[in-house]
Amino acid sequence: MKIAIPTAQGKLCMHFGHCETFAVLTADEKSKAILSREDLTPPPHEPGVLPRWLGQQHVNVIIAGGMGQRAQDLFAQQNIAVVVGAPAASVDELAAAYLNGTLVSGANACDH
Repeated sequence: MKIAIPTAQGKLCMHFGHCETFAVLTADEKSKAILSREDLTPPPHEPGVLPRWLGQQHVNVIIAGGMGQRAQDLFAQQNIAVVVGAPAASVDELAAAYLNGTLVSGANACDH
């Protein structure tokens, strides 16, 4: 399983389209362990680019603070599950909470 988390200054970027990098974590679902991490610089943000690009990275899940409905639909077309409303925590905290089923998401931080 691969989990993507948009980051800025080492923490979750609240709007995925404005992040500096994506932390892409390879995880073992059974042991709930993070096996590796890559910090990737995304291509320039344009509608539809990031879902396709993350699909090419074989990402299964994206954890975001905020994301518009169109972007969520585009991720669904790439078979990438979307979690929105995540808190501005560290990549490790978010990934561990997701794998353990304890990630608490709030309101979508994006309204477009």
